[in-house]
Amino acid sequence: GSVAKLSIAVVVLLICTLSFLFSTTLTGSKGFTGPSEVRIDVEQLWGSADSGGWRPSSAPRSHWPPPPKESNGYLRVRCNGGLNQQRSAICNAVLAARIMNATLVLPELDANSFWHDDSGFHGIYDVEHFIHSLRYDVRIVESIPEIRKNGKTKKMKAVQMRPDRNAGVDWYTTEALATMKQHGAIYLTPFSHRLADEIDNPEYQRLRCRVNYHALRFKPHIMKLSESIVEKLRTEGHFMAIHLRFEMDMLSYAGCFNIFSPEEKAILEKYRDGNFAKKDLNPEERRLMGKCPLTPEEVGLILRAMGFDNSTRIFLAAGELFGGEQYMKPFRALFPRLENHSSVDSSEDLSTKSQGLLGSAVDYMVCLLADIFMPTYDGPSNFANNLLGHRLYYGFRTTIRPDRKGLAPAFIARAQGRKAGFEEAVRRVMMNTSFGSPQERVRNESFYTNSWPECFCQTEARNPTHRCPPDNVLQVLHNQLESQMTGNLDPHQQQRGNRTSSMVR
Repeated sequence: GSVAKLSIAVVVLLICTLSFLFSTTLTGSKGFTGPSEVRIDVEQLWGSADSGGWRPSSAPRSHWPPPPKESNGYLRVRCNGGLNQQRSAICNAVLAARIMNATLVLPELDANSFWHDDSGFHGIYDVEHFIHSLRYDVRIVESIPEIRKNGKTKKMKAVQMRPDRNAGVDWYTTEALATMKQHGAIYLTPFSHRLADEIDNPEYQRLRCRVNYHALRFKPHIMKLSESIVEKLRTEGHFMAIHLRFEMDMLSYAGCFNIFSPEEKAILEKYRDGNFAKKDLNPEERRLMGKCPLTPEEVGLILRAMGFDNSTRIFLAAGELFGGEQYMKPFRALFPRLENHSSVDSSEDLSTKSQGLLGSAVDYMVCLLADIFMPTYDGPSNFANNLLGHRLYYGFRTTIRPDRKGLAPAFIARAQGRKAGFEEAVRRVMMNTSFGSPQERVRNESFYTNSWPECFCQTEARNPTHRCPPDNVLQVLHNQLESQMTGNLDPHQQQRGNRTSSMVR
């Protein structure tokens, strides 16, 4: 009898322990004690996320000499891919020029078969602002100069080189630099992801931020058009921007075909066979791993579960959606107030170039300025990749980043008819996201997605490396550049200038 009673007591204790652990797992790290208490304050999301006492700052914090009068040669690059890849490549090109003490030739933007757009750097970005903003960092020219040789004048020829993907700093200081010194100019093509993301030099990383968030400014007419669209969207209050990644190329790449009809599946498989390496992909496994882009309906279900209602105004940044209206219909039923740049502004400029770099640039600015931004697939080469980092730098503006891996079980259960507790499960997953607050970069996360802490500082920091630079940092840089150009400083003055610069922390 004693053994039986003891056994029963052990079983009861085990059940109580498991119940407690299960309850703790469900409530997560936010301290909720029951399902009814899991709520997301939607009104709070319309404001900026909690900065934790940080503010953006990409100014140098240690001695940062101006580019010397004599460079080691000229650097040309061809930036391939879409708008996001090109922006990252431009930042990398400026940094590569700084590393090699090279004169950067204005980067070329690839007029590829996807965009059918030959706007080029001059057609998208403010060239004068770009060159002027980076005057303390690198020398930039619009073209390689002509040289006179054997009585003839001709343009210097740049030797073509192909860097490895994510090449380290050492490749640029050895192979690339040696070739540049020998021939006077090098041409790096293609130049997408050709410089490592993680570099153990905070000043190099801050230079990337200066390029991306200060020097790379769209042309005035693009800025004006974007601001006009934002003003129209804000006439009735807040608005959310969503980058809906449900296009044929991404779906084919992801290999998530099980939700499509046999005809649609055949189209996606054919595209994949012609554009990507052959690989045996299991759609169910891909979904559980969080590798599948969210469908438009899933996006709507997430937002509804979080507490957004059908009065929410949403701006959609998207290419041509695969499958057309049949996949948009459930989303539109949940959120009827959907807009895109063409519906808000029907000007001829946008209607004729909506799928090119101009349309992408306008979408970028509207998403940057939106009260809330939500990417549905934020891969490393995706339009949303840069935007997430830019919004973080722009004042910790709210972002909703669905944890596709965490949400997968809830969506799978719902698809199988088990809808009870679906919204509760979604809220629990979403409550564990940062909504745009500063957080450490996770493994494989791009620096362009999250430049914290290198490009941020604290006014009251205990850690010296996190202190904000003094207010006169630009004046220090300006004085250094002026001194070098005039060559008027004597050694003692130069030494004092260096000491002043070293105080920029």
